[in-house]
Amino acid sequence: MRIILKTVKNSIKQEIKEFEKQFINIINNNNPLIDKINHYLFQRKGKLIRPIFVFLIAKMLGTIQKKTYHTACLIELIHTATLIHDDVIDNSSFRRGSFSINAIWKNKIAVLIGDYLLSKSLLLATNNNYHDLLKIICKTVKNMSEGELLQMEKSTQLNITENVYNKIIYHKTASLIAASCEGGARSVNVNEETALKMRKFGIFIGIAFQIKDDLFDYEEKDKNLTGKPIGIDFKEKKITLPLIYTIQKASKKDQKKIYHFINNYNSRKRHKIIDYVKKYGGLEYAQKKMIKFRNSALKILEVYPEGSIKKALKIMVNFIVERNQ
Repeated sequence: MRIILKTVKNSIKQEIKEFEKQFINIINNNNPLIDKINHYLFQRKGKLIRPIFVFLIAKMLGTIQKKTYHTACLIELIHTATLIHDDVIDNSSFRRGSFSINAIWKNKIAVLIGDYLLSKSLLLATNNNYHDLLKIICKTVKNMSEGELLQMEKSTQLNITENVYNKIIYHKTASLIAASCEGGARSVNVNEETALKMRKFGIFIGIAFQIKDDLFDYEEKDKNLTGKPIGIDFKEKKITLPLIYTIQKASKKDQKKIYHFINNYNSRKRHKIIDYVKKYGGLEYAQKKMIKFRNSALKILEVYPEGSIKKALKIMVNFIVERNQ
């Protein structure tokens, strides 16, 4: 998987290098505590999936500009801020194999650092008069908050529908990837139709991305490579697509058993839940849906000329559904 990402990054090697340099300059702060936390946060490079989409979209549609780098930076600031806030909400002590910010500096500081990064993204947009990007940022943060709240609300109702699930993952995950793709397009001054087409492209990718993430929870191993504890969705009563389909198709007797296992969750019951999901074809159904969204994203790219950047973009789309972390 790392080799695939490296191949994609090679097509925008100089852009990524410049992005990382500009990003460090943006987050630098004279406050020793903020500087220390920022150093801890960004000493280990993430996959940079969202900035990669910003640059690939921009380069496919036009010429990389100062605004493109700023778009990638503000998207990564929002992404990092939301991960920090998510760890506080989930009371998670680990992120990407390392201690989370809240585990080291406690919840109050973690929340404030998340707020600080969000404010940096807003300032980056306003200081440069990127009114279009500012609108995207505000809309995205609103969507992500609404998605998280909707999921919390529905965690008490185990009979969640697929439509509600789609709404949750659109708001929670797809909206930020959509913002990356739309922002990348707008950074090179495309027309409105193209910008919205790229947003739609990002939505399809984002939904496929989240379904893939949800499928990791059904792995038989006790841990997966995402750094996310196996079974955490069951434990928190987050009902995702494989289980939604299973509950819908299960007999009344099996439905009751599944609800009982979720309400009285432990690691042993996780395997029983997975057995029911396999019995009713929940994993296959979710995988088919994921591939359908992947294909919808690839279809949008068909009208654009072939070239190394479009090829890298298609590799990136396939990476989203084939990754193991």
